Amino acid sequence: MSHPIRLAHAEDYPRIMEIWESAVKATHHFLAEEDFEYFKEVIPRDYLPNLEVYVITENRIAEGFAAVAEGNLEMLFIHNESRRKGLGRTLYEFMKDKTGLTKVDVNEQNPQAIGFYEKMGFRQIGRSEKDGSGKDYPIIHMSL
Repeated sequence: MSHPIRLAHAEDYPRIMEIWESAVKATHHFLAEEDFEYFKEVIPRDYLPNLEVYVITENRIAEGFAAVAEGNLEMLFIHNESRRKGLGRTLYEFMKDKTGLTKVDVNEQNPQAIGFYEKMGFRQIGRSEKDGSGKDYPIIHMSL
């Protein structure tokens, strides 16, 4: 079954945030409620409009999204109900071919994501105590 990938538009943002919320609730158990609410607010306001975001679709419905900036995979999320179908790999490979990305930062407390990127050929090259927003979530820096 094919999963077309296309550039996201502003009208996709509500669905993108549904995907984000479903993925984060399934994988980021460590995220404090107030930080969840913070990201829910800033992602559509500050991040999405400034990135080239791509969505992967199934039956014309977005089931995942990703964005790359300066060779760094800034985000890749798949709706929890659509995980384990190969959409993450398909979307990742599309983004890699399109952008030549070489780096990704992953929450240390999200071992599933670290495992996924290791399968895609990344290795750990560093660690930060805080995330990009200065919050206390250690980040693993990975590179191809």
